Order: sequence, then structure tokens, then C-alpha cells
Amino acid sequence: MPFGLTNAPAMFMDLMHRVFKPYLDHFVIVFIDDIMIYSKTQEEHSHHLRVTLQTLKDNRLYAKLSKCEFWISEVKFLGHVVNAEGISVDSSKVEAIQKWPTPTMVSDVRSFLGLAGYYRRFVKGFSRIALPLTRLTQKDVEFIWADECKNAFEELKYRLTTAPVHTLPESGRELTVYTDASHSALGCVLMQDGRVVAYASRQLKVHEKNYPVHDLELAAVVFALKIWRHYLYGEKFIVYSDHKSLKYLFTQSELNMRQRRWLEFLKDYDFTLQYHPGKANVVADALSRRRTSRETIATTRTSQFRLLEEASIMMICESTAGTSSVGSTNTRNVSRFYCAQVRAEPEILQRILDFQKTDQDYVVYQRLASSVDHPDWSISDQGVIRFLNRLWIPEQLLCESCFKRHTGLFILFIQEIPRCIVI
Repeated sequence: MPFGLTNAPAMFMDLMHRVFKPYLDHFVIVFIDDIMIYSKTQEEHSHHLRVTLQTLKDNRLYAKLSKCEFWISEVKFLGHVVNAEGISVDSSKVEAIQKWPTPTMVSDVRSFLGLAGYYRRFVKGFSRIALPLTRLTQKDVEFIWADECKNAFEELKYRLTTAPVHTLPESGRELTVYTDASHSALGCVLMQDGRVVAYASRQLKVHEKNYPVHDLELAAVVFALKIWRHYLYGEKFIVYSDHKSLKYLFTQSELNMRQRRWLEFLKDYDFTLQYHPGKANVVADALSRRRTSRETIATTRTSQFRLLEEASIMMICESTAGTSSVGSTNTRNVSRFYCAQVRAEPEILQRILDFQKTDQDYVVYQRLASSVDHPDWSISDQGVIRFLNRLWIPEQLLCESCFKRHTGLFILFIQEIPRCIVI
């Protein structure tokens, strides 16, 4: 054995794959020294058994009878339970997850995520749920077991306990891929004949958080095709996305370098990209369509009404009876819509008048406006001084208005804005 016994498992795995190469993924699955034979009928199974045993004999490989099981309808294989209905999580592994103690250090979190991540294909939205736990494993992050970490820990244990049975894909039958993306993760679902084959999701990398929505949705498609390449390569399938512009990706003339690279990757697959509205795409991870509780909606709505009330904005509300109430924030009978009505009042004129009276030039301009010899100056009915029918804005009020809008260009505004503006 070259380089000692370290490479023994890999060398033996390579040997088994070369021996069973004509039958792999047809009726035989091999993992090192574990061989699983599957068939649809008893006649086929009898033939497959003879072929497998004869292949072992021809290559001078032997199976230990005490470790073999024949003619069984359900088998545990690599931590999974495989039967006629599909594939599910091994109950012994689930029991270990249920009894997992609360992590007290980063290594405990990594161990739990390692075991739970092995079954992530059975958990819808795994990356989103595990996000608080994965943050604890990052560099220079203090280990604080907060409530969100506890909730994520318990949620993963519950999801793995109640994991559904997934179907096994059959070659030659159409596969369907649903993809979705948000500002925190990518998610996708592989289905066949309306049954889930596998879930997949991952968190966004640091640089991916700066991607526009179009590139995020395209990244979700690329992620799905990469992770399920062994299922999708050489097969015809349909990809559904809730981003309509992706339908026209292959006909666009101008693409950035990242999109061109992804487009070259997508050309290796035989698929049709179709638009699926977000409300109908319920099988995806729902990363960007997480349901909000009624309590949260009520709290948000109350705070919005309070802000409108503080800003002196009137409310027009249509009730279920068809009547409307103006100027009220009582939402007890409101169910159809809410409309904020802003009533403009000339408060600015009163402010200008107050600032004019406190300005050092007020006496001079008032004398000019009262004089018959200066027709360009006048005083309005409200007592505001005008010049050529324009308001005289005192310098103090003018500076305050400019400073509120653009603090960095204070001097520029003082020089550029005239002291009289049209009203």
C-alpha cells in the first residue's frame, strides 16, 4: 500500500467502484465495504443478487455471511432508512440528536452542526434556522448562548425529529427545481412527480451580500445545479424562479463577467427556466417570504398610527360597513385600507414673520415698505414684508433651512441662495 495504511479506505473504494462500474446506480450502490442492492420486483432482485455475488467471486472478493441481509423491504444505509416509500432519517441518529446536551463552548456547537448538517437535505430552510449557531463558530465572536441560539438549537432538533420521507429520483422522469434567494441565504428544492427529493440551502458569503437581486436569484439557480449535479446532469428538467427577468437571461446582449461565467456553466445542462410567482413558490425555502405573526403586524400598525398622529397627519379610514371617519386613529373597525391625508397650513409664513421682526434690518425694510417712494417694497395682509412680490427671508432662517438639508455644503448655499424667494 503506497504511503502506508492511511490511503487504504480510498484505495479499496476505488477498487470496488471499478469492479461494480457496469452496475453502479442501476441496481447497486457501494460505499467502501457496504453494498446495497435494490430492485422493483422479486424476479429482478433475484437476478441482481446473482450478478452481484458472481462479480465478487470473479474478482476474488468475499462477503461475510453473518453481516449480510437478504430479501428485506427496509434497510439502514449510511444513517438513512431506505424502503419502498423513499428515504428518511435513521431513528437511532434522531434519538442521539434529541438527547444532545446544550452546547457550552464552540466545539460543542460545531459537533452538533456537523451531525445536523448531515441531514440538512431533510430540513427546509436549514441555513436560515442554523444562522445564530453558525455565527457562534465564527472567528473573534464571543460565545454567548442567547435566546435566538437556544431557539435555533431546539428548532433544529424538532425539525430533524419530524423530518419527512423523501422520494428517490428515477432516471428518465422529469425533475423540477425551485429556487429562491434573500439577503441572508440561498435555498432550493428538488422535486419529482410532486414529491420532495431533497432540500438545499446555504448562507450568503460576505461579498455575495452586495449582489443585486438579479444576481442573487441567478446565484440560487447556479447553487442548485452545482449541488445536485449528479441528479441533473444529462437529464431534462425545469427550473422555477420567482424573479421574472431571469427568463430573458439567455437573450441579453450585455452581461457582466460574473453573469457570463455563470451562463457558461448553465449551458452544460438541459433545462427550461420558467417564472413562478413568489406566492405560488411555497416549496422553496421561503427565505424572503417569511410569515409575520398577527401580533407583529398589530404592533407595527399601531406604531405607524402613532407616528402619523405625532406628525399631525389626518387619517382617512374605510370601515367594513362602508363608512369613513376623518381625523381619527381608531382602528377598531377598520379592515379595508388606510390612507394618510396631509393637510398643508401656512405655518411657514408665521415663522418668516417672526424671524423678520427679530432681524436687525427689520426696521429699515419696514420703513421702505411703508414709504410711497419705494413701490418695489410692500407689506402683505399678514404683515410679511415683500420685495417685488417676493418674500424677504431673514438670513438666520435662510441659514437654518440650508443647514438642515446639506450640512456639508453650508457655505456654498449661503453664497448661492438669494435672500428673496418666490412664494
